[in-house]
Amino acid sequence: MELRNDLRNIAIIAHVDHGKTTLVDELLKQSGTYRENEHVDERAMDNNDIEKERGITILAKNTAVKYKDTRINIMDTPGHADFGGEVERILKMVDGVLLVVDAYEGCMPQTRFVLKKALEQKLTPLVVVNKIDRPMARPDEVVDEVLDLFIELGADEEQIEFPVVFASAINGTASMDSENQDGKMDILFDVILDTVPAPIDNSSEPAQFQVTMLDYNDYLGRIGIGRVFRGTIKNGDQVSLIKLDGTVRSFRITKLFGFMGLKRMEIDVATAGDLIAIAGIEDIMVGETICPADHQDPLPALRIDEPTLQMTFLVNNSPFAGREGDYVTSRKIEERLMTQLETDVSLRVEHTESPDVWTVSGRGELHLSILIENLRREGYEIQVSKPQVIIKEVDGVVSEPVERVQVDVPEDYTGAVMESLGERKGEMRDMVNRGDGQVRMEFYVPSRGLIGYSTEFMAQTKGYGIINHVFDGYRPLHSGQVGGRRQGVLVSMETGKCTPYGMMQVEDRGTLFLEPGTEIYEGMIVGEHTRDNDLTVNITKMKQQTNVRSANKDNTVTMKRPRILTLEEALEYLNEDEYCEVTPKSIRLRKKILDKSARERDEKRSKVSK
Repeated sequence: MELRNDLRNIAIIAHVDHGKTTLVDELLKQSGTYRENEHVDERAMDNNDIEKERGITILAKNTAVKYKDTRINIMDTPGHADFGGEVERILKMVDGVLLVVDAYEGCMPQTRFVLKKALEQKLTPLVVVNKIDRPMARPDEVVDEVLDLFIELGADEEQIEFPVVFASAINGTASMDSENQDGKMDILFDVILDTVPAPIDNSSEPAQFQVTMLDYNDYLGRIGIGRVFRGTIKNGDQVSLIKLDGTVRSFRITKLFGFMGLKRMEIDVATAGDLIAIAGIEDIMVGETICPADHQDPLPALRIDEPTLQMTFLVNNSPFAGREGDYVTSRKIEERLMTQLETDVSLRVEHTESPDVWTVSGRGELHLSILIENLRREGYEIQVSKPQVIIKEVDGVVSEPVERVQVDVPEDYTGAVMESLGERKGEMRDMVNRGDGQVRMEFYVPSRGLIGYSTEFMAQTKGYGIINHVFDGYRPLHSGQVGGRRQGVLVSMETGKCTPYGMMQVEDRGTLFLEPGTEIYEGMIVGEHTRDNDLTVNITKMKQQTNVRSANKDNTVTMKRPRILTLEEALEYLNEDEYCEVTPKSIRLRKKILDKSARERDEKRSKVSK
C-alpha cells in the first residue's frame, strides 16, 4: 500500500480557551509560513469580528504549513459544545488529532466531547499539555487525567500509547519534558510527522471527494471544502455530484483551491489526501460526494448532532419597529435565515402557521445568540422568544436533553451551588477538593434547568466560579417546573423617555435596566422587581416645576448604576410571556401583550384554564 509521505492531515481539538488558536499561530510563525516583514494579528485564524471580540473560535478553519519537505494540513476547530457540529465534520477530513489540554485546568467537559468523537473515528491522537508556564500548573497530574479519560472513553491499545508534548503556545516553546521548556515548536512538528499516519496514495483510482465545510464568495458563489479521499481531481473536469437524496447532477469544476498559511491559492490538480476547495456548483451541500460520471460511488453521509434548543423568531412588531434596522420585513428575514442554513449544518428553520414567525433550532444558547448577534450587526430587526429545549420520544419514553456540568468554585460557595443546582433537578456525580481552596464538582442537569442559570451562578460565586457544560444525551423527562426566573419584572405603563426623577421613584422597588434618557414604550420591561410578581411603573414622570424654593434644593442625589443586559443575558432572562426585541442599536425586553389591562385579563384566563 503506497503512502503519501509528503503530507499529513491533523485537527487540533480542545476545550474552549485551552490555547488551540494560539498554538496554530505559533506553528504558522515557526514553520516560516509568513514573510519576515509580514504583519500578522494575534489569533490570526479567528477572522470573524465576533470571534476576535470574544476570543473564541466559532467556525472551523484550515491552514497548511511546510516542514522538512512535508506539507502539514492543520484544522483549527471550535471548543464550545454549541459548535460541536463543526468538530464532528472536520474529524472526517484528517488522519490524526492533536488534543490540547490546559496544564492547570486539566480535562474539561468539552475535552471529553471532542476526544470521544476522535476516538470513535479511530484517529491517531497526540497530546499537548499547554500553558505549562501558568502558575499552579500541574502537568504530570493532567497527563494522568488524560490517560484516565482515554481509558474511560474506550480507547484501543494503540490510541492509549499517545505521545505527550509539553508546551507554552504564548511563548512559542515546546518540550518532551514537563520541567524543561528550552525547545521550539520543531519538537511538536517532529512528533506530528512521527505519529500521524500519512494518507494512502490511491491517486490512480477513480476520484472521490466529500464536502465537509461550505464557504461563499460573491464572485464564485458557493464553495465546497473537503478532502480528496481517492483519485485525482483536475481544474475543468466534468464530474458528477451525488446529492444527499441520491439524485445526481453533472457539472464542470471552474476553480480548484489549495491552502497555505492563511491564504487560499488556485491550483490545477489535487490528489488523494489533499484538502481543497471546489467552486462551480450552485447548490452543493455538506456530506455530498463528487466523483467521475462513469464511476458514481458516494461516501457515507456525515452524521450531524441534532439541535437541542429552539426559539421563535418573529418580525418586530413593537411600537419602535423599523426605527433602527434596514431589514424589517418577513421576506428579508426569511431570506437571511435560509442563507444561514447553507453554511450552518446544525441549524434548523421551520415555518409556522404565520408567515411572520419561524421556529429556529440550534445546538445551544451560544449557537443561537451568535446567529442573532450576526443578524443585528447586518442591520436586521427581529423579536425572539424564550429558548425552549426540544423534547422527543426515545424508545417510547418522553425524554429531554441532559447536560454534563462541571463547576470549579472556591470552597466557601460549594453549598450555595449544590443547593441551586439541586433545585434545578441536578444530580451530583463527583466532587474533588483540589487542595488549593478550589473544589471541582460534576453534575448531570436537565438542559432546561440551565437556561438562565449562568447569571445566578456568577452572583452566587461573586464572579469567582467557572461553569462548563456539554450535551450528554436524552433522559426521561422530569415532571414539573425546572429552574426559571424567581423575580418578577418592572414594566413601563407609559411611552416616552425615562427621567432621572421617575427612575429614582422606583429604585427601591428593584434593579433598573436602563440609563436615564432612554426611549421606552408601554409594556416594555425596564427592570427587575425585588419580589416574585410583576409591577407596572411610570419612570417617564417629570418633577413638577414650582416657584417655591425647597430646603434641600442643593442636595446632590445619586442614582444606583443600572444593570445593562448583554444579548446572552437578555435571552436567558426571558419568561414565557416575554419577547426580546433585537435591533442594530438596541436590545429591549418586552411583554408579549403590551397593554396592562389586556395582560391582566390574559393572566386570569390562563389561571382559570389551569
